[in-house]
Amino acid sequence: MLQNRKETLFTIISMLIVVTMGLFFKYYKGIASEWFNNSFSTLFYEIFWCLFIFLWVRHPKAVNKIPIWVFIATCIIEFLQLWKPPLLQQIRATFVGRMILGSTFVWSDFIYYIFGSLLGWLWLWQLQRVFNAKKDVC
Repeated sequence: MLQNRKETLFTIISMLIVVTMGLFFKYYKGIASEWFNNSFSTLFYEIFWCLFIFLWVRHPKAVNKIPIWVFIATCIIEFLQLWKPPLLQQIRATFVGRMILGSTFVWSDFIYYIFGSLLGWLWLWQLQRVFNAKKDVC
């Protein structure tokens, strides 16, 4: 039971790190800031959602499935950016709506979704590996 608490704590700490890094790069001002703000920060978006789902679904087989479903969901959200009904536009006008739904469709984002999902998978795999190794020792 204590092991499960530690895994939860490490997952939450991971999420806080990823959110901090994502916001840093989203609002970074400096060399190549447009790329960091609009593309690179997307990697952290994918990793965050992988960790968030992992917080609730920790089955070992889920480690491989979560990044795939996160990738699919973010691709759907990207395509939804082409659709501009008034309700979605109102949601996108808010900070949270813009962070979750985005506002502009960009084909190159799919590359970052792939890499972000792969990094999310590596992060989940590492968390799972560390905590499964500790279970074997106990």
